[in-house]
Amino acid sequence: MKFTDTIQWVGAVFIIIGHICNAMGPSVYPYNIVAFTLGTIAFMTWTILVKNRPQLVVNVVAITTCIIGLVNAWV
Repeated sequence: MKFTDTIQWVGAVFIIIGHICNAMGPSVYPYNIVAFTLGTIAFMTWTILVKNRPQLVVNVVAITTCIIGLVNAWV
């Protein structure tokens, strides 16, 4: 398996974990946001490596909202 494939799978796993945390409810907040942040960072790394600009835009927006959520959760 290529490194870029591994990065993409790691991102997918963290995004799935984030959705599972969302389904579990508020008791796991803000860990859902942490999972989504890690997944988005992995996917952003992948988009940079494979030069996928449309996906990079999606990931920049996603990481921005994740950071806002983390700041709101802990500040």
